[in-house]
Amino acid sequence: MPSRYAQWMHDWETRLTSVDNNRVVRPLDWGIEWAKDWPCRNGQTPTSVGCEEFLREYSQRIMESSDEFFSYIAPTDFRLERREIQVFSTRETPDKKLAAKVRGRHGDFLRFTSPVRSPHPENNLANARWFPARGRRAVVLLPHWNSDAIAYTSLCRALNLIGISVLRLSMPYHDIRMPAETRRADYAVSANIGRTLDACRQAVIDIRCCLDWLEQQGFNRLGIVGTSLGSCYAFLAAAHDPRIQVAAFNHASTYVADVVWHGQSTRHIREGLESQVDLDRLRNLWSAISPISYFRHFARWPKKSLIVYAKYDLTFLPEFSRRVVEEFIRHRLDHKVVVLPCGHYTTGETPYKYLDGWHLASFLRTAFESGA
Repeated sequence: MPSRYAQWMHDWETRLTSVDNNRVVRPLDWGIEWAKDWPCRNGQTPTSVGCEEFLREYSQRIMESSDEFFSYIAPTDFRLERREIQVFSTRETPDKKLAAKVRGRHGDFLRFTSPVRSPHPENNLANARWFPARGRRAVVLLPHWNSDAIAYTSLCRALNLIGISVLRLSMPYHDIRMPAETRRADYAVSANIGRTLDACRQAVIDIRCCLDWLEQQGFNRLGIVGTSLGSCYAFLAAAHDPRIQVAAFNHASTYVADVVWHGQSTRHIREGLESQVDLDRLRNLWSAISPISYFRHFARWPKKSLIVYAKYDLTFLPEFSRRVVEEFIRHRLDHKVVVLPCGHYTTGETPYKYLDGWHLASFLRTAFESGA
């Protein structure tokens, strides 16, 4: 039987997960059209082998040639623009207090054309809010799935206080990059198999573009911080870019499919999938974007890593995070582990958000200093 604290925490997690009542159940879509511009194609077409087999075999080729899959031509239109800060809430009824909090305030945003093109013009223009600090240290910060545009700004400012500049990247299909027909960032992870693969590729490449810009500004000690879905993207970027010296994974898991299948906040995606695919098949289809597939790549270059997970997480189940830690140990990677006494959503609530932020900031400060 769970302890009273565990039951209280699970009940709190469930209430927070239920706040978003505008999740849409979409049926399975193989999304093979998204593969038309991917590398590693080898001339194969879905018409000859069937959609599922095509994507399954494609995923295998991606894992064998992932450096090619996540390669890109660097943008030439980097620019900073100053504009009014907006919330871009994903909730059915946006919080008016949040909108009032930022009304009239302005920020600096890095904009560039993403090397990965989608059918949605809004998504093709990458966006990263810039929080500069003195010194040569900088991180790219990836928020959680369906985060609004002002989440993590307090963490960004806290990192500024310890001399770390931050580019807070809007992930594909999030906030200002959301297509007009959507109210949530559902296109980033959904029952559309090909689009989910493509969104991940775009996220990793956009991260690497941000590193390009930071280098152009003179930053030579670079790191990455990712939360939840952002943690997955951050791991894949760190596995394919040698410039990342410090990495913090705030909630971590092994397979994207496992999170979708068992996670409390992704039940609507599973509902659209489970009548036509099972978990094992989904694992194979999304293995090319799952962290568990790339630990040997991650180990190619030395870096210091932090893995934070929550003991009562109902979205990234703790057993998935423990498996990540086992892989770090098995590959003899330089890492630190922190286990928070809360859940996935409650990590963003008082007092746990302060505890989490303290661990992240403390790790980044000492990791950069020890690596100087």
